[in-house]
Amino acid sequence: MNTSGSSIISALGAGSGIDFIKLAGDISAASFAVQRSTAEARRSSLEAQISAAAQLRGSITSLASALGDRIRNGDLAPKGEIANAAVAKVSVPTGLSPRGSFSLEVTQLAQGQTLVSKSYASGAALVGEGTLTLRFGTVAGSGFTPDAARAAIDIAVTADDTLATVASKITRASGGAVTAYVATGPDGAQLVMKGAEGAASGFVLEATGAGGGAVAGDLSYLGWSPASNAGELRSTARDAAFRLDTVAMTSPTNRVTGLPGGFTLNLTATNTGAPTTLTFASNTAAISGVMNDFVAALNDIVAQVNDLAAPVGGELGNDPGARELRRDLAALAGQVVMPNAAAGEPRTLGDLGLALNRDGTFRLDSARLNQALERSPDAAAAMFTVGPTGVFATIDRFARENSLVTDPGSLGGSLRRFETQLASTDDRLAAITEQQEALRERLTRQFVASERRVAASQSTLTFLRQQVDMWSNSDR
Repeated sequence: MNTSGSSIISALGAGSGIDFIKLAGDISAASFAVQRSTAEARRSSLEAQISAAAQLRGSITSLASALGDRIRNGDLAPKGEIANAAVAKVSVPTGLSPRGSFSLEVTQLAQGQTLVSKSYASGAALVGEGTLTLRFGTVAGSGFTPDAARAAIDIAVTADDTLATVASKITRASGGAVTAYVATGPDGAQLVMKGAEGAASGFVLEATGAGGGAVAGDLSYLGWSPASNAGELRSTARDAAFRLDTVAMTSPTNRVTGLPGGFTLNLTATNTGAPTTLTFASNTAAISGVMNDFVAALNDIVAQVNDLAAPVGGELGNDPGARELRRDLAALAGQVVMPNAAAGEPRTLGDLGLALNRDGTFRLDSARLNQALERSPDAAAAMFTVGPTGVFATIDRFARENSLVTDPGSLGGSLRRFETQLASTDDRLAAITEQQEALRERLTRQFVASERRVAASQSTLTFLRQQVDMWSNSDR
């Protein structure tokens, strides 16, 4: 608080006995007390409404997000089962629903090429200066067919490079297409090089050394091609080969994609001459589980609405966004989620067992859900995808529409309105503070002026008294 007026009064030696500085502050505070109290009460109310609206919006958004996560992680997708589980593992990408059964016969697994070099005294042995060149392609017998789509990789080798440092250079230069390391056994240290799976991932290693002889210590000693193979080739790169419903197929890796319905196979063993069966069935247990969780989550939201939007005492008791959310919740069981469903197939959330109680809460009609799962298991499973239709799309749309800030009748619109009103209230409080301070300063100036006049009057009165006393004394 400004104390200049108090200093002036003290300098004048004023003696009115009144604290005008405090008086000015008290008067200015009292003048705006009602306005400030009203604005602060309004601010507290708006903060409570914002918190309540944000809580409800967060709950419905979290419901949609959690449901989407359950569907995307594949928990609800049809489960594939292979009679001979040792042959392969099956997985279903999110949003796909393969159906039916298939025969599977794996005749060959994919593998990468493995080379083991001639022996060196140790991993620290110098290999000689020069250039190593990796070329990729197909190795067949003593022949090599380069892959024209893949550029050769040149690796500079210095006079200080050892077998171990060359291994690191090969791995790094190839970007992992060929991994190399040094293995030490009874025959000494050898460079092991392993390529990626697939017939086209074979490779040759050309070596141009400075010594001119293929002996240890000259880089040419590391070179390899099918024509010069003397036992260095330990495994040849090849594709996986299998039959799906007797149709011959190949894959450059043991992970096979692009199969009917979008399922993926990870081949793990061969079963030549003994085909196994792959079947897909809807995961009815998982669907029942997610519906139970869904009903519980909806009831949590209903409880929040009943509390926060209670007609008496609720922060959102008369809010249009909360009323709209309550109406939308009540209509949810009858919401059509599969508009193109065939006759007799489930098309609404009610068909999946979602039922509304008289008090606005939800329950799971297990009999109706089980009926849908028994009569139309595939159609019920198709309702749990991340496509434009289905349970997730419906709940996601429900959450978005109620959170839309551009719709004044939605919960999001209410939240924006409260935030706008709060900003306006804060501006009003700031204006009240400015006006109160201006009044205090004006009163202080006026009181200072009054104090000056009082002081001047007292000074004159003292002088006159002194003169009267002097005149009285002189007459004696």
